[in-house]
Amino acid sequence: MTLQQLHYAIVISEQGSMNKAAELLYIAQPSLTSAVKELEREIGITIFNRTGKGVSLTADGTEFLAYARQVYQQYETLQQKYIGGGIRKKFGVSAQHYSFAVQAFIEMVKQFGTCDYEFAIRETKTGEVIDDVTTMRSEIGVLYLSEFNRQTMIRLFQANHLEFHKLIDCGVYAYVWKENPLAKQDSVSFAELEPYPCLTFEQGDKSSFYLAEEIFSTQELGRIIRATDRSTMLNLMKGLHGYTFCSGIICNDLNGSEYAAVPIRDDNSIMEIGYITRKNVILSEMGTTYIEELRQYLHLA
Repeated sequence: MTLQQLHYAIVISEQGSMNKAAELLYIAQPSLTSAVKELEREIGITIFNRTGKGVSLTADGTEFLAYARQVYQQYETLQQKYIGGGIRKKFGVSAQHYSFAVQAFIEMVKQFGTCDYEFAIRETKTGEVIDDVTTMRSEIGVLYLSEFNRQTMIRLFQANHLEFHKLIDCGVYAYVWKENPLAKQDSVSFAELEPYPCLTFEQGDKSSFYLAEEIFSTQELGRIIRATDRSTMLNLMKGLHGYTFCSGIICNDLNGSEYAAVPIRDDNSIMEIGYITRKNVILSEMGTTYIEELRQYLHLA
């Protein structure tokens, strides 16, 4: 097993295609395929499922890549520290759709600059947040726990060797456009929300209610519209007077000041917002700075 083989496997997993990976690595596709097959023979597992549409990780491959990323990242760190050569350090965050997570990322990037670093921020599905941290595609994942999803989420964390680190407890708010009749109220009830469509983030065909970003199950709500990104969600709030549930921690610099978070009346539900990391992994300098920025934004510093 060589570092080059590990690098090949990492790039293939990121590209989802042997051909695309070969182009990126400046290597002939048959040579890349041969190198991966040799690696699979040596370690005794199949890393990739190969189909006409590309490649995907097997269960064994997912676990292998999690360790391979750690090893290769340490190799890159050693090169950067002792050899140089212009290698750019990488740092990624995956998160549910939280504007404060993006704002903390912005402040972290400002401190390090983009000349010597390669950054990634991924607002994505809950399952993908977990997968990204499991495979070390992202160092940190930002999400929440609640009484409803806690047991399922903790089992997922344990199965994937992840740790959850609590940041803050929040109540639950309805997030609406400022011209929505409910926006100027001090609080709002479920009955008052009923005439309006509830907006939720799409979690994919294989998802479950336990992975929803919205704390209340959509099974209990009658009018549902699903969206895949925050910008679309905001447009639906404005165009359809829709609402979504949120933590009340809103970044107006990113979302704009045309929206309001109104507390849900007579509800004691709590969102425990925090972040996940791989077990026994020491945060990088960028990861540490990012968490500091999160804590500062949440007034926890």
